[in-house]
Amino acid sequence: MSEWYKPKPSIGISHSAGPVFRVEQSIRSEIAAISPFVDKLMLFIKKCRCVPGGEIDVEVSLREALANAVVHGNHEDPHKYVYVNCRCMPNEEVSIVVRDEGKGFDGTELPNPTATEQLESTHGRGVYLMKTLMDEVHFERGGTEVYMRKKSAKANHLSRRLL
Repeated sequence: MSEWYKPKPSIGISHSAGPVFRVEQSIRSEIAAISPFVDKLMLFIKKCRCVPGGEIDVEVSLREALANAVVHGNHEDPHKYVYVNCRCMPNEEVSIVVRDEGKGFDGTELPNPTATEQLESTHGRGVYLMKTLMDEVHFERGGTEVYMRKKSAKANHLSRRLL
C-alpha cells in the first residue's frame, strides 16, 4: 500500500525533463474490487498532477477498462487477476496499461455504439468512451491488453504551438 502514497521516480530514458512515477498493481477479477482500486490510483494520479483538470476522463476510462477486463476478459473468475501499470509524468501525461488473463478479442469487430441499431443496446460503450476521453487507446496481445494515454492540457497546448 505504501507505493500509493510514496511513488518513486523511474530510472531510465524519458522524453520528459522531470520525474516519471510508476505504479504496478493487480486486482482480483471481482466487480467489487474495481472502485476501491480506482479510488486509490486516482489519488496517486491527482497527487502527481499528471493531467490537471483531465482526471475525470482518466477515471471513467480506467473504470471501463477494468470492468471490461474483469467481466469480459476474465469472466469474473476470482482466481484470475487484472494487472495495471500506470506511468505518470507530472504536468505532461499519464499512461495506463490494463491486462487481463482472458482469451482476448478483436477490437476491429466492435459495433459502433452510436449507430441507430446499437442505441438501445446495454453493452458496447466502454471502448467507445475510452477512445473518446483519452488521447490514445489501442489494444495489444490479442485484445488482452489495453494501452491508454492522456496528455495534460498544458502539454497539448505546448505541442500545438510547436507545430
